[in-house]
Amino acid sequence: MENSTANPENEPIIENRELNIWEALIPVIALIGMLAFNVFVYGDDALSGSNQFILLLGGGVAAIVGFFNKVEFDYMIDEVAKNIQSTAGAILILLMVGALAGTWMISGIIPTMIYYGLQILNPTIFLAACVIICSVISLATGSSWTTSATVGIALVGIADALDISLGMTAGAILSGAYFGDKMSPLSDTTNLAPAMAGTDLFTHIRYMALTTVPTITITILVFVIIGLNLNTEGATDTTSILNSIDASFNISPWLFLVPVIVIVLIIKKTSPLIALLIGTLLGAVAAIIAQPDVVLAVSGMESLNFISGYKGIMNAITVDTAVETDSEALNDLFASSGMAGMLGTIWLIICAMVFGGIMEAIGALARISKALLDMFHTTFGLFASTVFSCLALNVTASDQYLAIVVPGKMFAKAYRDKGLAPENLSRSLEDSGTVTSVLVPWNTCGAYHSGVLGVPVLSYAGYAFFNYLSPFMTLLFAAFGIKIKKLAGK
Repeated sequence: MENSTANPENEPIIENRELNIWEALIPVIALIGMLAFNVFVYGDDALSGSNQFILLLGGGVAAIVGFFNKVEFDYMIDEVAKNIQSTAGAILILLMVGALAGTWMISGIIPTMIYYGLQILNPTIFLAACVIICSVISLATGSSWTTSATVGIALVGIADALDISLGMTAGAILSGAYFGDKMSPLSDTTNLAPAMAGTDLFTHIRYMALTTVPTITITILVFVIIGLNLNTEGATDTTSILNSIDASFNISPWLFLVPVIVIVLIIKKTSPLIALLIGTLLGAVAAIIAQPDVVLAVSGMESLNFISGYKGIMNAITVDTAVETDSEALNDLFASSGMAGMLGTIWLIICAMVFGGIMEAIGALARISKALLDMFHTTFGLFASTVFSCLALNVTASDQYLAIVVPGKMFAKAYRDKGLAPENLSRSLEDSGTVTSVLVPWNTCGAYHSGVLGVPVLSYAGYAFFNYLSPFMTLLFAAFGIKIKKLAGK
């Protein structure tokens, strides 16, 4: 993942002995109730602004609970500031993804991916292919975020052209992206989880494969079955679409060089922000060389020169732009909102961090985790409390790092006391904390992927099979005592 903070494992867990579990749950219950009503009223438009304000109201409820438990307002604001500061990298990446999408559109990079993809991927194998392609890219880069921002956007475009559900497609993309993210030694969450549990990286990856490989196998099989049952009789005529793309852009396999360079940079451990910036600039150069007519059209000027070229590139990077084609189906597809299109997602992340920061400041996050830990006393109960704690923190803290760090710190001793090897904890943290973050609309991960792919979380959540089957798989292994490693001598 890319929403990285500086050394999240060193963040202290804030405890408040005066706060009881029911008080800690008041803001959560209030938030869920207000969000449910708001989504009922606004539907898919809830993320246009009203949900953001609901998160602030939820933060207000948490602050009131804090006042009654002697937590100072300034302290709460300080925690909010720390939380927002921790998302600076994610916000900059979101802006850069918007910029990259703009230059990759007018340069013909995304249209070229769609052009060749339409010829290779037919509807029957498309969804399963999405899982596999995204798994490989994410495994190589260690980043589900980069996968969404590059091949993910192109695959959504192909799905749109093939008349395949965008919710299904986004679910397949994210299933593959999170499998690769979990299993890659380059992923920051894959490094963070064993660090919190007290084991090493490769022991963690090998042990995690026991639950992760069956889950991705089931996921691919489900998408194969869905693909075989898709009604393709009324599918869009791809021949006319291919002709329209060819008429609007200079299609060339050379344009694949730009995404390949970006992926190589990520594999070489270049900062994702720098890699995306380089990708954006290379896209701009490719646009000037390969698509001068498109750049001129986007600039709104009459003749191509340095000024119109500059204006066309800057428009693509920053604001709404569209490339007109003779196909109505493609006109919406070949539109980009640039950096401006990411502002709604950034707004959502900031408001979510306000709620999460206040919940952390009043000690509610630690209290909820402790209550879950105290609730169970069996080995299965310990695994279950870990999973539920991670899920709860993804909902309340809106940040997958806290969903790994807080349970990791609080549960490590309990696993040792039960005679369980630390990789049991690290696997549970990833099986539940990492992958479910993308299923929460106001979590930084859910907001990011929804914004980048242009598909609401509620539309893809039901199809992100890998993401919601992973915690069930870890619980299934725990319930039947499958591959539960004990500490030496226990």
